[in-house]
Amino acid sequence: MMNKLALDELLTAALNEDIGFGDATSEAIFAEDHFSRGVLIAKEALVLAGGDVFSRTFALLDGRVTVKFHVPEGTWIDAGTEFASLEGPTRALLTGERVALNLLQRMSGIATQTRQFVKAAGDNKAFIADTRKTTPGLRMLEKYAVKVGGGRNHRFGLDSMVMIKDNHIKAAGGILPAVRILRSRVSPYLKIEVEVESLAQLQEAIEARVDVIMLDNMSLDLIREAVLIVGGRILLEVSGNVTLDRVAKLADAGVDIISSGALTHSVKAADISMRLR
Repeated sequence: MMNKLALDELLTAALNEDIGFGDATSEAIFAEDHFSRGVLIAKEALVLAGGDVFSRTFALLDGRVTVKFHVPEGTWIDAGTEFASLEGPTRALLTGERVALNLLQRMSGIATQTRQFVKAAGDNKAFIADTRKTTPGLRMLEKYAVKVGGGRNHRFGLDSMVMIKDNHIKAAGGILPAVRILRSRVSPYLKIEVEVESLAQLQEAIEARVDVIMLDNMSLDLIREAVLIVGGRILLEVSGNVTLDRVAKLADAGVDIISSGALTHSVKAADISMRLR
């Protein structure tokens, strides 16, 4: 689910950025009543994410554009597949093409990468989560794409939950003082997560009775030891240097959550083409 009002604002800003005072090329060549049909083609295997975003982009430009996706969100699409068709005024199709494709390609790239992480985790209890390392202005779309790919969303923003990181700990004088201050000031309905870098900090977090403990940049041996120490009493998240080739080993170690900024901050956009017929 996405906030439709926020989506329209985002798409309007993106279209304004790209169009400026008008599409100098398309408006000169085609009359307002010139219509075309086209298709979307997967140039590589991908997981589809962002179909509604693609369609809405054109709807904001011209309500006469119709877009039909032949498969639902989250579908694995093989390379070479024509997976959507569109029809409408040629001006609108060409004017909105770049913005619509940019977003569809990025969201599908994120969903595809997330699906690979989820598959690598296998049947272990650990689930894959994103982070706040998203493109400014596109967080809603990128986190939506993670969910389409089978992952889960970590906090959406700084107001979603309490998360005590290394700099908070240093400035507050330790985990216990930071948690004590927080509990006296924040809503009891906000979960508290703390980031730890050692087994000593892990013990302090356990003593503080936090809701989630993040094991930050720990070795596999330390992660396994932390799992034994916690014994299922508190949710354990592992983060830092989480790459696709490490996911299976991290999941096997027995953690509950594997979070990775790589799902969004450096993902490759899926290769999709729009072709008029």
